Amino acid sequence: MIWPHLGAEKPVVRARPNTPSATGYGMTGIARGTHAGATHVEMARAMFEAVGRAVVLDEKHMDAVTGLSASGAAFVYILLESLAEGGVKVGLPREVATLLAAQTMQGAARTVLETGDHPALLKDGVTTPAGCTIDGIMELEDGKVRVTLIKAVVKATERAKELMFDAV
Repeated sequence: MIWPHLGAEKPVVRARPNTPSATGYGMTGIARGTHAGATHVEMARAMFEAVGRAVVLDEKHMDAVTGLSASGAAFVYILLESLAEGGVKVGLPREVATLLAAQTMQGAARTVLETGDHPALLKDGVTTPAGCTIDGIMELEDGKVRVTLIKAVVKATERAKELMFDAV
């Protein structure tokens, strides 16, 4: 770990914000160091909740926070860009397609956060029998989008672990 280089018994709180923090919609993972107390953690939480949400986890989860939340913003941008490109492909102007894709993603995310419902349940609520959505979902499944996204988080997490070991 890098922390021992800071000196003996210094309170350290590790925080991993993501780039949406710049707009007030960030997500930050926070881990308490060995010598940090509850006050240090609460101070860090308050700081990062000013730019989004924060979650306190054990240090062992911080690489996963990097792989999912920090790298995940880029994965979401790729999904958003792809949805917008689909809209362009079917005739929408690019700026309209991008607006529709971005607002749809924001709305879907807010629905998960505000209702607390599992994403699968919400997906099922949109998917009508023999409708448009199920055909689109079949294309996503055929393209292995779900597995590819899971693998992306795993790879990013593994790389975060490698980088941490390189820093020691």
